[in-house]
Amino acid sequence: MKSNWLLSAALGATALTFASAAPAAAATKFEFWYGLSGDLSERVQEMCSRFNASQADYEIVCVSQENYENNLQNTIAAFRANKQPTVTQISDGGVVDLMLSGAFLPVKQLMEENGYTIDWSNYFSGIASYFSTSKGELLAMPFNSSTAMYYYNTDALKAVGFDGLPETWEQVEDVARKMKAAGYACPIAFDPTGQWQWWEQFSAIHNQPIASKGNGYGGLDAEVEFNKGKFVQQLAWFKKMFDEGLMVHKSKAAGQTANEAFTAGDCQMTSSSIADHGSFSKQAKDGVHWDVAMLPIWAGTERHNSLVGGAALWTLKGKSAEEYKGAAAFYNFIAQPAEVQHWSTITGYIPVTNSGFESMKAAGFYDAAPYKGRELAIKSLTFTPVGEYTRGVRLGNFGAVRKEIQNAMQAVLFDGVDPQKALDDAATRSNEVLRKFEQTYKGQQLP
Repeated sequence: MKSNWLLSAALGATALTFASAAPAAAATKFEFWYGLSGDLSERVQEMCSRFNASQADYEIVCVSQENYENNLQNTIAAFRANKQPTVTQISDGGVVDLMLSGAFLPVKQLMEENGYTIDWSNYFSGIASYFSTSKGELLAMPFNSSTAMYYYNTDALKAVGFDGLPETWEQVEDVARKMKAAGYACPIAFDPTGQWQWWEQFSAIHNQPIASKGNGYGGLDAEVEFNKGKFVQQLAWFKKMFDEGLMVHKSKAAGQTANEAFTAGDCQMTSSSIADHGSFSKQAKDGVHWDVAMLPIWAGTERHNSLVGGAALWTLKGKSAEEYKGAAAFYNFIAQPAEVQHWSTITGYIPVTNSGFESMKAAGFYDAAPYKGRELAIKSLTFTPVGEYTRGVRLGNFGAVRKEIQNAMQAVLFDGVDPQKALDDAATRSNEVLRKFEQTYKGQQLP
């Protein structure tokens, strides 16, 4: 099983980071690798410090791998070298890789074996289902959960006569056009590598399949379908908006990210995670006033729930019983209501439990700035019960498929490639990725 997992993803050349050996008299140390950087990494480090200060038996060593993809690849390489962390944070895109690896302990088993009782039914179904088997067995500990939202500069909206916040893409286009005419150089900050918020979330709220067999939940022989239906129209619309200067390229490659452009007041609209709500509050330049809303839909479309993003914590095999006790204690710590609320407060990630959300709502947490609007992420995630195309995407080596979507978007915007051709080519290459993954796990079924 282990060797199959290692074959299923490229190892890359990213250097691994290992903690130094613990002194003999120290509390039991165990490692936690995560894929967050910047402000969110600092918040994780603070959480680790709080856990270490809360008890004396265990010391968690938390190591950032900068981003989710690095963390997945580094975890794979470390497992092969028998130097894996006890806990690793794997995002939605790496779920299938972990599920089929045989390299983890299910979180329910871990907690029960270490004497902890957790009400798993308290977790939002749309979150728990992403990291569960088809029978509903939760495999990993829900940790940082989010969904995509749309952010608006409210002064710019008022300047062009729009009252409230746009709810449809038609309204977004209208206000963007008016902003451009009013002298705003960048109505919409658009990152063409941001397929999660611009593409995957679009698929869910419009109930469009990304892949056959229920977005891959039905088996490893699924094929992508993002080159059909509303996707083609949406990419053509992006191109039109881009060519008219209503959407402006903002990314690391462009020298300024979309989030940086928005908080600086250089761009007036953008899409990003609800997890950035806290960062926006801290980073917005003086005089920049903003608000957040659910993602727009096309008029006449029935809205469906958006996809959960973020990651869960997976417990890897090959560690000592004492390290597992430490991991279980850490999971129990982050599941406590006070910690759930604190984590949500300082980041913008949503509370992952029903009770946590209801408690925060009853206490008036969402009634005023800087937290007002965050409750809309819960509304978006629970707008409808999760369905065949809105429960998530379960494709092997999904990171490579996502990269193909990014390449297609950039080919259309920057190289003038026809949207249908770009998506067809991306679909062909994506299906090749899926067939290789299927062959690696020939004869296996998704749990």
